[in-house]
Amino acid sequence: MAEILDGKKLRDKILEELKARLENYDKKPTLVVILVGDNPASRIYVNNKKKTAEKLGINSIVINYPSDVDEQTLLAKIEELNNDKNVTAILVQLPLPPHINKFNIINAISPKKDVDGFTPENAGKLFTGEKPYVYPCTPRGIIRLLDEYKIQIEGQHAVIVGRSNIVGKPLAQMLLQRNATVTICHSRTPNLADITKTADIVVSAVGGKIIGKNMLKSGCVVVDVGIFKDENSKTRGDVDFDEAVSVASYISPVPGGVGPMTIAMLMANTVELFEKACL
Repeated sequence: MAEILDGKKLRDKILEELKARLENYDKKPTLVVILVGDNPASRIYVNNKKKTAEKLGINSIVINYPSDVDEQTLLAKIEELNNDKNVTAILVQLPLPPHINKFNIINAISPKKDVDGFTPENAGKLFTGEKPYVYPCTPRGIIRLLDEYKIQIEGQHAVIVGRSNIVGKPLAQMLLQRNATVTICHSRTPNLADITKTADIVVSAVGGKIIGKNMLKSGCVVVDVGIFKDENSKTRGDVDFDEAVSVASYISPVPGGVGPMTIAMLMANTVELFEKACL
């Protein structure tokens, strides 16, 4: 029976540490989140981020634009925030409406205020092995979770199912830097089970891909990043938890695994950008 990778417990520990760090400063960091439109899931995420930030003593500002806002308005606001010395970190909540080029928006954020680690400079530093200003939140949270449970990364075969710029690609680089052997699969990979069955660590981040015990090697570590509502409106991940728990050595639940760690790392990134700006 697998041991649970408890993201909530670790999140609470990290947030307490961050709160204590911030008590050493007279000034507070300021995290600005730009939200476009009224996507219910995005609004929930943004509200959770705001509440968590405020509990730590981080100023949290949410700027909400209607869904028909033009790209130039967003770019002008980002430029204003880049030049505002009181703003520590900038986050643009994705997804954006189709008429807005998300790359133009992300690329406009100063790398020194890029709390998600998505700008070309930060992504480029990660891919070349140089240290970025911050690491992307979800991959950083996954690595932190593995480290907390003393799970070996070096020398292990890690299979990542998902090739997004938010999770799959940056996580692959971070695992490579820790000397894992990494295979990236995706929704169009043929014979996916043949590959995942060779993995010591399986990370699934595609949203809706069901991974059962027939796709897993006995004793592997399973990290489930996917989250969606099934036909019964139950929140679940990519992995069939009830099956996988009997095969894996460690497994992250959904909810309660990677999600809380993403929020914790967002706060950690905000604090780190603040400290770097203060030095």
